[in-house]
Amino acid sequence: MEPMIKPAKDYVVATRKSPLAMAQTRLAVKALEGAIPGASFRIEKMVTTGDRRKEWSLEEKGGKGLFTKELEDALLEGRADVAIHSAKDLPSDMPEGLAIAGYLPREEPHDVLVLREGVEEPETIATGSPRRRIQLRYLYPKARFVEIRGNVDTRLNKIANGEADATVLAAAGLKRLGIDQWEGVVFQPLSLDECIPAVGQAAVAIQSRIENMDTFRLAFDESTAIAVRLERAFLERLGGGCQVAFAVNYTDQVLRIYHKQCGHEKRNLLREYVAEYPEKIAESLIEQLELKDG
Repeated sequence: MEPMIKPAKDYVVATRKSPLAMAQTRLAVKALEGAIPGASFRIEKMVTTGDRRKEWSLEEKGGKGLFTKELEDALLEGRADVAIHSAKDLPSDMPEGLAIAGYLPREEPHDVLVLREGVEEPETIATGSPRRRIQLRYLYPKARFVEIRGNVDTRLNKIANGEADATVLAAAGLKRLGIDQWEGVVFQPLSLDECIPAVGQAAVAIQSRIENMDTFRLAFDESTAIAVRLERAFLERLGGGCQVAFAVNYTDQVLRIYHKQCGHEKRNLLREYVAEYPEKIAESLIEQLELKDG
């Protein structure tokens, strides 16, 4: 299908309908409006396969593209001009003709352990993320892990109501939703060394057709782009995604890696070097640590 021609300053922004997706989209639109004076941006809410299939286990279904494909289709078909994604949801491979135009400034990328009030040592932890599960076993070796789905408020209520003793949420999502407390639960931040985040966690990615990238480029944050490019360089070479027990994070010039084949690893890397050689760094460390796909 040929893309529809749109007026130069009238843009459609594709996003998921969840409260967090909408909060991120409003931030993106604000940045785009500041970078392109006089342009108008209309938000188009879409439902992805991952949103519809709330009963699915993301680990069993793979999770790859479940929250992005419908938005990407809208770009490819010309029904939208930009799509707003949580960067951690974007698979390593991208449809031909699309690219990441840039990123909003990244929030703090660490995870938060959400404990039911009165619980000191959780016996059951609700998370569908192998990455979180395997790292939390170092902290809570006796805990039993169960699945959980739903928006942030749904998950918080499930813990407060006793469906599990704890769950794990991204600090960035809580902040963007304005949640710093919740009745019946206690928030306990996890350090980056305790639980390394997913590739791209806390970054908001703005995707567009390749030919339109320069139109939107001035809206975005270069420091975030440098960090996430490095993290995604590992993802592209090792495969997987948020439903694999694999994590890479680059924050404050420190690269942290978790992989089932090497455990936790840490390297100090200058920002200037990372900006110039993300692929070289990924290839070198993958070889040094003897990591394999998956």
